Amino acid sequence: MKNLFDIRGRVVVVTGGAGILGRSICVYLAEQGARVAVLDRDEKAGEALVGEIRAAGGDALFFATDVLNREVLVSNREAILGAWGQIDILLNAAGGNMGGATIAPDKSFLDLEIEAFRKVVDLNLFGTVLPTTVFGEAMTARRKGVIVNFCSESALRPLTRVVGYGAAKAAIANYTKYMAAELAMKFSPEMRVNAIVPGFLLTNQNRALLTNEDGSYTDRARTIIAHTPAGRFAEPEELLGTIHYLVSDASSFVTGALAVVDGGFDAFSI
Repeated sequence: MKNLFDIRGRVVVVTGGAGILGRSICVYLAEQGARVAVLDRDEKAGEALVGEIRAAGGDALFFATDVLNREVLVSNREAILGAWGQIDILLNAAGGNMGGATIAPDKSFLDLEIEAFRKVVDLNLFGTVLPTTVFGEAMTARRKGVIVNFCSESALRPLTRVVGYGAAKAAIANYTKYMAAELAMKFSPEMRVNAIVPGFLLTNQNRALLTNEDGSYTDRARTIIAHTPAGRFAEPEELLGTIHYLVSDASSFVTGALAVVDGGFDAFSI
């Protein structure tokens, strides 16, 4: 029987590929035989990651990018097509948060910095919409392709403080479902769009919210863990199995889905 999870030779584009999550994803997919295009703003980290992948026998290229600049993304797309001839998979992993778009415990919505809010929405929403449009165009030419967006627990259940990030990720959940129907019905049912919904991980974006200077957990971190039946934060590697499923033929009839990987957080009430 065919190995439904076989992704050898497929060309995968990963935005935010040099970040904490993106890095582990790129390494894993290359280990599975995919050809990985690492897109990131951080050229030093991106080139180092590609060097690591190649040293281990994988196939990868780095492209400096700006997920909010269509011209740069088009240039990235054409370079990838020039190198490998096709684009099979897009992972929209670029995203993040910033302090001004959050509301501290001693503040209220009246203190929200609107410009910071706008920047967070731009990065997390338009930073997915633009790459999807640009790289999706290459997929429509072949009438086949897979897109995986990165959603968030904050899209499913509004969380205190992260108002900008939560609003943007809620939009990603809606956009994912919209695009699933758009691509399947107007182009090809072999074009699929899904989203992974990670639970809580320690990343560069949330470390200040979840850890103290001495590395101990903040009250917020302890509250999160208390509401997570698994009793801990996730590790980046624990997203890999779900991502592999979503980008492979094993999920050929799955589109418009939000795949939750959260240790039970969304399922738990009291």
